[in-house]
Amino acid sequence: MPAHDDPTAAVPDADDDGLDNLLEYLRAARGFDFTEYKRPSLLRRVGRRVQETRCASIADYQDHLEVHPEEFPVLLDTLLIKVTEFFRDPDAWAYLADSVLPQILAEGPADRPLRVWSAGCATGEEAYTIAILLVEALGETGFKERVKIYATDIDEEALATARAGTYPAGALDHLDPTLRRHYFEEDGDKYTFRQDLRRSLIFGRHDLTADAPISRLDLLVSRNTIMYFNAELQSRVTARLHYALRDHGFLFLGRAETMLAHQDLFEPVDPHFRVFAKVPTRTRLATRIADQVLSGLPVGVGAPPIIERAASVVPVAQFVVDIDGFLVAANAMARGQFGVSAADIGRPFHDLPVSYRPAELRSLIESAYATSAPFTRTGVGRELDDGRSQYFDITIVPLGDEDGAPIGVSIAFTDTTETVRLRNDLARSGEELQTANEELQSANEELQTSNEELQSTNEELETSNEELQSANEELETTNEELHSSNQELAAMNDELQIRSLALDRAAGLLESIISSLSAGVIVVDSQLDIEVWNRAAQNLFGVTHDEVVGRSFSALDIGLPVAELVQPLREAIAGDKRELRIAAVDRRGRPVTCSVRLSPLIVEHKLHGAVLLIAADEEP
Repeated sequence: MPAHDDPTAAVPDADDDGLDNLLEYLRAARGFDFTEYKRPSLLRRVGRRVQETRCASIADYQDHLEVHPEEFPVLLDTLLIKVTEFFRDPDAWAYLADSVLPQILAEGPADRPLRVWSAGCATGEEAYTIAILLVEALGETGFKERVKIYATDIDEEALATARAGTYPAGALDHLDPTLRRHYFEEDGDKYTFRQDLRRSLIFGRHDLTADAPISRLDLLVSRNTIMYFNAELQSRVTARLHYALRDHGFLFLGRAETMLAHQDLFEPVDPHFRVFAKVPTRTRLATRIADQVLSGLPVGVGAPPIIERAASVVPVAQFVVDIDGFLVAANAMARGQFGVSAADIGRPFHDLPVSYRPAELRSLIESAYATSAPFTRTGVGRELDDGRSQYFDITIVPLGDEDGAPIGVSIAFTDTTETVRLRNDLARSGEELQTANEELQSANEELQTSNEELQSTNEELETSNEELQSANEELETTNEELHSSNQELAAMNDELQIRSLALDRAAGLLESIISSLSAGVIVVDSQLDIEVWNRAAQNLFGVTHDEVVGRSFSALDIGLPVAELVQPLREAIAGDKRELRIAAVDRRGRPVTCSVRLSPLIVEHKLHGAVLLIAADEEP
């Protein structure tokens, strides 16, 4: 197959620098960070747009993108593969309904709220699939009272489709007819998910790679989303997915995704169907002590000595900022790690470097006040003077008085450098182990130890398959649209020819009517620029149509005192009607009194400008 016909064809490896530059441009100019996505997939997808826009290289395509901003949504749509459908991989969904949901529903009180997150929901089919399963399990009343389904994606265009919940008939071909009749309302050749059930679904934009995760979830569905990330980004995102789930929550992945490298976070429930359970982690004792001690630290000086002493030995850097933005407390670790001295107590917090480095805290403090809830940012790094890197989890907790009124915030920096280092060491060790095992000749050992490599290949194959499926769907849709468009164009062409003749006749008739009026007719647009100047106006003021059309009415130098008419004209453009009598001078220099009627001009139900009818008491 020729390269230009292959939707998965990649640009040459020699164009890697061009890809790096393009990704950096997308991150800086558009706020989309694809730098940690898998490179082969990016090369294929970008290569497709390079070929379709007939650019010679990725560098040329970047120039094209900067000149043609309308290309950006097309590129984003290409990079974010949106292959999805209702009950995709039906056996996996059946397992979820029969084995996983009963465990979730059996835990806790019968009226316990249930929280589900569909991450990377694309156009929403999988989110509505989850809703159908939960309605089937709980009944409609139980579903409406107990369930919240959060469905997120990075693509606003896809989210718009998901929010509407309206799909063409072809999208429901694989759905059981009974479910289609019960959960969708037919509207012509489209189907819309029932609005009374739709209220339990919340759609919003969320970037898995950067935004804080939704928390306290019973079920997290992220199917064929993280497989596009490289290993490092997969590790970070997986840690966030682990944090999002409550203890004993479940993670449902796509068929090309596993958790082999993250068995400390998730244990398999059924590896074949890609269902995993969260491995609960013990709450950090130090963090718990810090929260208990410092959340009650008085605002100001003079805290009881035992509290001051307890705060000074907690192994978490902690600051307290009052509602006016002043630093009122900093424990010993905070002062040592961030260079804050006792003299800084009482200073505006935003004057201190720690307020913006290693993270911009001022906006996070405002978010904590706005939501009245703790806010955490994980994996924040900074470079030390000796060249080493240090990483923190930053937690901001709003503080209130006895009546609940906000009085300040507590800011805690938990040092996670050792955890990050251990994770990186573990990753390197895994790579070294894989390299060593690949040297073994035994077929059984090679199959066992090369599983991650095969998994990566499987993800690439699944990615290519989704890309081909996406391209095929686009071609089918385009073919149907072209066929329908050809028929519509033929009918429209006949109608347009008839309308054109009618408009020509109407335009000629209108021009004749305006020219034959004895009163002067002047039409201006919303900017007071003249659009019509009839013959009577020309005879009255001695200025021809060609001399004034396109000029501003307020700039005319004729016998009519236009300055007195500017404000009435603006009022007419706004929708008012006015009648005035005004002294003027005709084209022969004779004084006349003119009756002026101003009316709004409405075109296609919108205010377009104004019309002036001018009649002189004496004929000029």
